[in-house]
Amino acid sequence: MSQTISAGRAPKILIESVAGDLSLVGWEGDDILVKGEEGLIQVRQDGDQVRISCEDDLSLRVPKAASISIEKIAGDASIRSLSGGVQLKEVGGDLSLRGVNTVSIDTVHADLSLRDVKGNLLVKNAHGDVAIREVDGDISLETVADDLALRDARGNLGANVAGDVVLYLNPQAGNVYTVNAGDDILLVMPPTANATLRLNADEIDVEWKGVKNDEDATSRVITLGDGSATVSLTAGGDIRVTNQADAGETAEDFGNFAGIGMDWSGFGERISRQVEQATRRAAKQASEAVRRADEAARRMDQKFSRRGPKINVGVGRWNWDLSPKGVPMPPKPPVSEEERMAILKMLQEKKITAEEAEKLLAALEGGE
Repeated sequence: MSQTISAGRAPKILIESVAGDLSLVGWEGDDILVKGEEGLIQVRQDGDQVRISCEDDLSLRVPKAASISIEKIAGDASIRSLSGGVQLKEVGGDLSLRGVNTVSIDTVHADLSLRDVKGNLLVKNAHGDVAIREVDGDISLETVADDLALRDARGNLGANVAGDVVLYLNPQAGNVYTVNAGDDILLVMPPTANATLRLNADEIDVEWKGVKNDEDATSRVITLGDGSATVSLTAGGDIRVTNQADAGETAEDFGNFAGIGMDWSGFGERISRQVEQATRRAAKQASEAVRRADEAARRMDQKFSRRGPKINVGVGRWNWDLSPKGVPMPPKPPVSEEERMAILKMLQEKKITAEEAEKLLAALEGGE
């Protein structure tokens, strides 16, 4: 079914609900072209205001200057080539926007991809990965549940991200860039960048000529050039700052960005020393678990030694007390399910190798 609606060159279009996927493209024509299954589309018009709902997939061609307001899309949504504003309340699947103006989004339940945004960008809740490239205005990302990759942000930036963050920035004088990440942050800037960096993380690695690294520092303030832009980064994991454009070879570890149509050639990867650092932390945790087990065994040994002279005979992992009131001493506690799952999770996430996982399990079991 195809329907043509005349509502002027800058109509106000309200999409109330789409039960399936939405494809919306701005074109040079003056009319609105509606396509979908016959009998499943409802259209109401009042002058230049048009209300549309659909019980299945919906395809729209609209004048480029149209203003778009969307209440609910059950499936995926693709929006292209608009000079008017776009407001979205809820998208149940993936959302992709290209060549648009000011954008305001309440909730996206899957992945979000944006490119070539001429105005400001506001995202309140993104429940998947977010990929952003080429935004002229300010960017505000209130909540990103997974990972963020961002390149060419020309306005101010504020972002709260639960996972990893990759930033390719050319800081502009007077701009403020603030990012809080639950995991790691990779920041890549040109060698001529002028910025004041305020960094807070478990480990901070700055690969920059004239800047010395402090391996023990978890908080640093660094001035690059005249320091005219402010970049504030806080990470639950590590921060790496570099001016090497080829700092990464792939973005796979930062979420399924390829699956949402982004060209990631030349983009960043997870911090290069991520595996090494994760392994060190895991080994430290394993060593601490063994220490606690040894301490518990020592206290048990002291407890029973008060009952009389002890004669200890080691058989396998058991330490038998053959004193008159002696009892079998327990072995070092086996690996708990929680510890085992933590190691397997690191292996699944490729933070450690299979060989390193075996060594960690052996350490927890009390082996070499």
